[in-house]
Amino acid sequence: MATHITSPLVAKPSRRAPHYAPHNAPSTQTIGQRCAGEIARGGAHVQQRRRWTAALAAAAAPPAEAAPAAAAIDVVGGESVREDIRNVAIIAHVDHGKTTLVDAMLKQSKVFRSNQAVEVRIMDSNDQERERGITILSKNTAVRYKGTKINIIDTPGHADFGGEVERVLNMADGVLLLVDSVEGPMPQTRFVLRKALELNKKVLVVVNKVDRPAARCEWVIDQTFELMMDLGASDEQCDFTAVYASAISGIAGMSPSAMAEDMEPLFDAIVRDVSPPKVQMDAPLQMLVTNLDYDEHKGRIAIGRVQSGTVRKGDSIVFTKPGDEKPKQGRIAELFVYDQFARTAVDEVAAGDICALTGLSAVSIGETICDPADVRPLPTIEVEEPTVRMTFSVNTSPFAGQEGKFVTSRNLKDRLERELERNLALRVEPGVGAESFEVSGRGSLHLGVLMETMKREGYEFEVGPPQVITKIDPTTGGKMEPMEEAVVEVPEEHVGQVVDLMGQRKAQMVDMTPGSDGTTRIKYEIPTRALLGIRNAMLTATKGTAVLNTVVTGYTPYVGEIQTRENGSLVGFETGQVTAYALDTVQQRGRLFVKPGEQVYEGQVVGIYQRSGDLKVNVCKRKALTNMRAAGKDGPQVLSEPIPVTLDYALEYLADDELCEIGPNSVRIRKNPKKNSKPTKA
Repeated sequence: MATHITSPLVAKPSRRAPHYAPHNAPSTQTIGQRCAGEIARGGAHVQQRRRWTAALAAAAAPPAEAAPAAAAIDVVGGESVREDIRNVAIIAHVDHGKTTLVDAMLKQSKVFRSNQAVEVRIMDSNDQERERGITILSKNTAVRYKGTKINIIDTPGHADFGGEVERVLNMADGVLLLVDSVEGPMPQTRFVLRKALELNKKVLVVVNKVDRPAARCEWVIDQTFELMMDLGASDEQCDFTAVYASAISGIAGMSPSAMAEDMEPLFDAIVRDVSPPKVQMDAPLQMLVTNLDYDEHKGRIAIGRVQSGTVRKGDSIVFTKPGDEKPKQGRIAELFVYDQFARTAVDEVAAGDICALTGLSAVSIGETICDPADVRPLPTIEVEEPTVRMTFSVNTSPFAGQEGKFVTSRNLKDRLERELERNLALRVEPGVGAESFEVSGRGSLHLGVLMETMKREGYEFEVGPPQVITKIDPTTGGKMEPMEEAVVEVPEEHVGQVVDLMGQRKAQMVDMTPGSDGTTRIKYEIPTRALLGIRNAMLTATKGTAVLNTVVTGYTPYVGEIQTRENGSLVGFETGQVTAYALDTVQQRGRLFVKPGEQVYEGQVVGIYQRSGDLKVNVCKRKALTNMRAAGKDGPQVLSEPIPVTLDYALEYLADDELCEIGPNSVRIRKNPKKNSKPTKA
C-alpha cells in the first residue's frame, strides 16, 4: 500500500495519464456548490465565508502555468518515489539528431523569449563541437512540462567518447534511444544501448527524421528490437514504447501517419514511461559526482545526482571513494539546480534531483559527497579500458619554442593531469624519458580532440603515431589485439574499391545489405590497428562518398602484420623558405603539403611520395641569377594546390617513423630522428 506524503517540492500530476490537466484540485463545480451553499446559509463565520468566496473566485479563474508548490511523494515498500521529476539521458549514434531534439524540446518548453535569437544546436557550446558537428562533452539541462521537471542529459554519440556516456548514465532513470528512420541502429547505437541495458535503464525508442523521403520506420523498429534481443535485454526492456519524431521540424507522434503539431507526444511518453527516481528522503546524504565544470569566479563545480538525503547550501560535508582511508572535508559554498536551460541558485536539493555545487576545490569524478556523521561512499564509476596509445613529448624540432606559450615538460605534465580529472577514459603514464608521456584513450578521435584543445590553449608539443594497446591471453599466452565492428555505407559504383581496401587490411566481411538511395551497407570485423589511417584512403578511393562507422567489440588473437600506408613521404633536406622554382620540380614526384613562402626545416615531411619508401627533396632551391638569365625569363610556374595539413589529417597520415609537431598556429609532420630510416635522395 502506498502512503501519500506532502513535501515542499515541485507539483506533479499523476503520471498514469499525462494528458490530464496538471492540477489535482477539485473541479470548479464542486467548489462552487460548496462555497455558494455555505455562504447562502450564513451558518459560517465571517472570515470562513470570506475564505470560501476567495476560493470560489480562484476556482473560476483560468488555470495558470504549473509553479513550484507542494509535490506528491509516494512511499512504496519504505522507498520514496519522486513523482515530480524525470531524469532521462538521450543516447544515439553520431549524427542521428540528439542535440537537435534537445533544441526542439527546449524551444517548445518556452525556455526562450519569442524574440530571442537562439543558435542552432544550443547544447553544443564547445567550439570543436560546432566545427565537427558532433557532441563531445555530456551536458545537463532541464525543462518543465505540466508540473513535472524533466532533467535532460545530452550525451556524445561517437564511441571514442563513450566514457562520457558511461558515467552520466548513473544520473538517469531512463534513456531516450534515438534512431535514424533510414539508417536504423548503427555500431555506436549498439555501444550506448548496451551500456544502458547493463545498468537496467528503461528505454524509450524515438525514431527520428521520419520526414525523410526514404524513411522506413517499421524496419527500424524491427532492427531495434533485434538489437535489444542480441544484447540480452529483459522482457520488460524489450517491451519498449516507440515515438516518431522530426526534431528539425519540432513535431512528434505515436505513429508516423499521425504526427502532432508539436513535441507533446514525446513529453507525454517521457512522463508516462520513464520511471520516477526512487530515493530515501530521510537517509544520510549521498551524492555521486559524475561530472565537473569550471568557472573562473566560482572555481570547480561538481555535478551529480543526490541519491539520498538532502544537500544544503553552507553544509559541512566529506567526499571520498571506497577504500580511501581518510575522507576529505569541505563546505558547500553555492548550490544550483538545472531549470529551464539555466542554473538556478537554491538553498537545498532533495534526493532524486540533479544539482551542481561549488566550494569543493579538490573533489573529483567518482567521489561520493556524504554526511560527516555517516560516511558511506557509493561504488565509483567504472569505464571501459582505452584501446589506443600515443606518446606526447616536448617539441624537439628546429622550430621549437617559436609559437607556443606552454612549451616545457612541466607545462605538459600539469595539463595532462588536469585532463585526467574529468576525462575518465584517459590514461597518462610516464614515457621513455623525462620529457615524454604515454597517453591512452578510446580512439584517435578521442586523443585528437584533446590535442586540438591543447593547441588552442597555447601549448606546443609533438606526438608519435597512434598505437593499439595489446593484451596477453592468460590461457594461451598469445598476443591479443582490439577488434572493431565497421559499417561502411557507400554508393553501389564504389563497392569494389571498398572491398579491395578492407581486404588489404585483413577485414572479414560479415554482411552486405542494400541501403537507401542506391547505397550499399557492408559490415566488417576488422582489427583496430587496420583502421588507423583508413578514413583518408577510403574517401580518396570512393571520391568522398563513403561513410565509415566503427565500434570496439572486444579482443581477438593478433592477426599479423598489416600494411596501412602504401605511399612514402617527400622529406625536405634543407632549412629555409619554400620557393616556387623548387616546387615546380618537386610536385612531379607526388602531392605537396607546403606552398611558396613557408618556412621548412631539414627532416620535415613536405609531401606524399607517389611510390613506396621516402624521398629527400629540396623545396628551398632558388634559381641561379646571372647577367645571362633573368628571374622571369622562363615564365611563371604552375603549381598544384597543396594538401592542407590539419591535425586530424596528420594523425591519419603518420607512419611509425614520423612525428607530428603541434603548435598554436601550425601543424607539421617530420621524420623521427631516433628512427633509423634513411630516405633516398633525389
